Amino acid sequence: MRREDCVYTSCYCEENVWKLCEFARGQKTPPLEELLVVFISNASRTVPLWRQRSGYGDQPVVWDYHVILLQVGLDSDPQVYDLDSDLSFPCSMELYASQALRSDRSLRPAYHRRFRVIPADSFLLNFASDRSHMRNADGSWKMPPPPYPPIHTAECQMNLDDFISMNPAVGWGQVFSLSHFLHSYLRKSSSSAAAALP
Repeated sequence: MRREDCVYTSCYCEENVWKLCEFARGQKTPPLEELLVVFISNASRTVPLWRQRSGYGDQPVVWDYHVILLQVGLDSDPQVYDLDSDLSFPCSMELYASQALRSDRSLRPAYHRRFRVIPADSFLLNFASDRSHMRNADGSWKMPPPPYPPIHTAECQMNLDDFISMNPAVGWGQVFSLSHFLHSYLRKSSSSAAAALP
């Protein structure tokens, strides 16, 4: 997947990643079974990420949540697809961890990141958003919505909060701390890099 071929709407990262998964399902490249959707958030919904295109210099952008796509193949190093990053697309998980995620060590606890990891096929089947979280009290848009209709399932119009939540008892997938996430998804050959990060 090339960045220029991707459907992208600023501030709708969850839908951008849904569209990436849909593209992969249709093209069968990369294989859908190698793809994991990763929601990054925490209880206070304040998660800093570096190397974001909307950032300034080396300052992090603090999102309420962010969503990336992770490709984990048996014969290759894990790759991250982040349409909001100024890093290469895709970039290695090792580079993304060191440049965009960095460490929680110097951050106050309210800024510590957690990661909900969901298989791409499950995300495609279950995710729904009516985009109500992007409307102001008067009904106007905080940011212009994507040009295509809202994503929903037969049973649900809106369950975005279940994906953003880092409560392991709700939603889909598995929830990790930063250190657990890195130790789970960085290549074993990069264990020294993983040990140095969180």
